Amino acid sequence: MIEAVSCGGVVIHKGKVLLLYKNQNGRYMGWVMPKGTVESGETFKETALREVKEETDVNAEIIKYIGKTQYTFKGNNDIVNKTVHWYLMTSGSFYCKPQAEEFFADAGFYKQHEAFYLLKFHDEKQMMRRAYAEYNEIRNNIFKTQYNGKF
Repeated sequence: MIEAVSCGGVVIHKGKVLLLYKNQNGRYMGWVMPKGTVESGETFKETALREVKEETDVNAEIIKYIGKTQYTFKGNNDIVNKTVHWYLMTSGSFYCKPQAEEFFADAGFYKQHEAFYLLKFHDEKQMMRRAYAEYNEIRNNIFKTQYNGKF
């Protein structure tokens, strides 16, 4: 069995979540969040930021670590046990561009309920929900601090 580690981001801008659509050689692969393999010498945070930039051309900022997912799949020659470390991130704009070299055909920011419906994998849906809850809590705390209970 091969152990593999990836890192990715749940990127949110103005309440919308960044997703990528993968379509390899005309075959539907599904909607996913940006993530990728840790390179030699990289920290998990560096990997997550690099992968978001490479796959979507989005300049994101990490807010906090939100957890990991694990899954197993059959690779070319062996079983791969993959761990993905996820970060809540924000972006300063809706601009994004899918990385064609990785077979991403589309990218965009979607409302939470749309993103949940579109995402292909259950573990990514759960991580997106966790990140969105953290995002809302942070926004609510900022609002309370700014307006000091005036509402």
